[in-house]
Amino acid sequence: MSSTELPGVPAVVAPSPAETAAVPAAVRVAEGEELRTVTLPAVTLHVRSRPPARTGLPPALCIHGLGGSSLNWSALMKLLADDVDAEAVDLPGFGASPPPQDGDYSVTGHARAVIRLLDASGRGPVHLLGNSLGGAVATRVAAVRPDLVRTLTLVSPALPELRVQRTAVSTGLLGMPGATRLFARMTRGWSPERRTRGVVSLVYGDPSRVSGEALRHAVEEMERRSQLPHFWEAMGRSARGIVDAYTLGGQHNLWRQAERVLAPTLLVYGGRDRLVSYRMAHRAAVAFRGSRLVTLPDAGHVAMMEYPEAVARAVRDLLDDTGRS
Repeated sequence: MSSTELPGVPAVVAPSPAETAAVPAAVRVAEGEELRTVTLPAVTLHVRSRPPARTGLPPALCIHGLGGSSLNWSALMKLLADDVDAEAVDLPGFGASPPPQDGDYSVTGHARAVIRLLDASGRGPVHLLGNSLGGAVATRVAAVRPDLVRTLTLVSPALPELRVQRTAVSTGLLGMPGATRLFARMTRGWSPERRTRGVVSLVYGDPSRVSGEALRHAVEEMERRSQLPHFWEAMGRSARGIVDAYTLGGQHNLWRQAERVLAPTLLVYGGRDRLVSYRMAHRAAVAFRGSRLVTLPDAGHVAMMEYPEAVARAVRDLLDDTGRS
């Protein structure tokens, strides 16, 4: 997939008979990818995978951000097919995954779901990658279960900021009680295309990099997801989970947990990120001991989508320097 396309909008691939009952028919699956259902205690997750180029490659797991899905990692997984055996998970309530049975959309709740997935799969320790909310979740997983994480790659992780960017305030407000209901009413007349263009302008450093065809498919995906009965609940409660993670102290503080991470860590920040401030890159580089920092001046919030080749190169360098174990 080229950098001008919007990941998450590939052609539909008909599932095999064994997958038909488990995978929602309208969910898009990239050519060469598979989507399966994993049923775990209190949660059911959909996991996207791309068969590795050869057997014996080390396992990797990718975690998307708020409002995203496993589709956000399609481009990067394709580029890393010669390097890792990659999977990407739809967090509870996002993508094709139904809401969690216990209604827990906190960072801890999402981390618990990821840990259950890794424990059940037996694939750990994995090369763990996370973006935005997924970066916060991955940080918590790496801190509390170091046995499950070989390396950690964080793309614009949602770690606490004292001075939040003005362009990120509206996203944070989704976590306020009643905010999602109000926003849903206010935007009821918005078309899926208008919603999609709004998201693209928020998360891309340069929205013109998205092709017309990619945008059309993204609109179709937006239409599918916005019709799900739990769409706004998942958005609102997960946003509240991020806000809560920004304020909790003690052992649950994300910065303190970052300092506890033992896995070799790669940090990727975009200079045009409107949601996570570029200035947080230095603090993160200090908090994650021995970490390496890659800054992409023209990238927005989802560098693995906008500049997948650059992120893939950085991940390969990390794998090379850690022995690709």
